[in-house]
Amino acid sequence: AYRASGINRLSIGIQSFNSGHLEALGRIHDSNEARRAVEIAQANFDNFNLDLMYALPGQSLAMAERDLERAFALQPTHVSHYQLTLEPNTVFAARPPEGIPAEDDSWDMQERCIEAMAAAGYAQYEVSAYAQAGKQCAHNLNYWRFGDYLGIGAGAHGKLTMGASEEIRRRWKVKNPRDYLASAGTAKSIGGDDPIAIAQRPFDYMLNALRLVEGFSLKDFEVRTGLSRDAIADRLTVAQQRGWLELGEARVVPTELGKRFTNDVIALFLD
Repeated sequence: AYRASGINRLSIGIQSFNSGHLEALGRIHDSNEARRAVEIAQANFDNFNLDLMYALPGQSLAMAERDLERAFALQPTHVSHYQLTLEPNTVFAARPPEGIPAEDDSWDMQERCIEAMAAAGYAQYEVSAYAQAGKQCAHNLNYWRFGDYLGIGAGAHGKLTMGASEEIRRRWKVKNPRDYLASAGTAKSIGGDDPIAIAQRPFDYMLNALRLVEGFSLKDFEVRTGLSRDAIADRLTVAQQRGWLELGEARVVPTELGKRFTNDVIALFLD
């Protein structure tokens, strides 16, 4: 039914093919169910992504590599590979699980997995995204390039550029599903609608664009934000002096050092 409606790509939240790690993460599926879900997808789709996590509680470097090997055997066109992070206001933040790998061990996993991904034909094009040639996720690239998108459904967020007023607005729907259903199709379904202030636009743009290995074009920055490249010239110079960005006449690209300190680079553009 999804395929018939025009959807041409699936993203499957595997996280790990190790049932013990899935249990530690509080997931309700095991490794066999994960593999079976992919097999069902393969019967209908030739373009699909697998989400995997690393630096999981009790995970070794060999285990992280094994997860990738099992993913490669299923021949996805795209792999999203995330390090486990303990986000504020979550159960893990309040009660961290035992056995989370040390930072150096997590770094070793990241380095080794990047190498394994490249050897298997998956090129890194974003901080956590790897794809076969021509299979980068167009949906996510639109986010990272500061494009517009509609938020459809309970709690969904959207971004809209208003042509006449030149405003850029972020809008989100009512989060509670029951309340959303009761208000669907009316203005009451909108939970919030805020303009992105002009001074905030450089940060909002960089928060997305600097995740990309390709960086961004200065012309695209101007078109997407409505600002002149002069608005960020001083901060780009600082980033260049610190060895974080390469500045060309038309394009800005993160260096290898810049990729490792993306949050610090983005923070330069906070108002």
